[in-house]
Amino acid sequence: MARDIQITIDCADPAGLAAFWGEALGYKVQDPPAGFATWEQALEAMGVPPERRNDASAVVDPEGSGPRLFFQRVPEGKKVKNRVHLDVRAAPGLDGDARMAALEAEAERLTSRGAARIRRHEPAPPLGAGHIVMADPEGNEFCLD
Repeated sequence: MARDIQITIDCADPAGLAAFWGEALGYKVQDPPAGFATWEQALEAMGVPPERRNDASAVVDPEGSGPRLFFQRVPEGKKVKNRVHLDVRAAPGLDGDARMAALEAEAERLTSRGAARIRRHEPAPPLGAGHIVMADPEGNEFCLD
């Protein structure tokens, strides 16, 4: 039996990182609980003090097919390379120059939203199609693939 998964990311600014990944993946910030128009209203009603209202955030696939990404505040910063990373499929069905051009365009778009470009890997047939290694605003590596 297949299981649903959630991807949890430790970070310093859950709301900021959720906004970045929502933009990167075409996801949206998870809606507040029923009966509340905003998360601020919900957290106020729950008695969450203002200084704790950015302890967590989540983004979801608006079509409901992709995994939920959950961002939780942790006190320590990122220190080493990720052992697990996301591959963002930014050039599906494309090959060669057209693929790399699509990846470059997406790298530029995400850089304008706070990502950092790390390196480009050129296509190496027959198995290597080429990709770009990036980092999100908190330094978590991911690939444009």
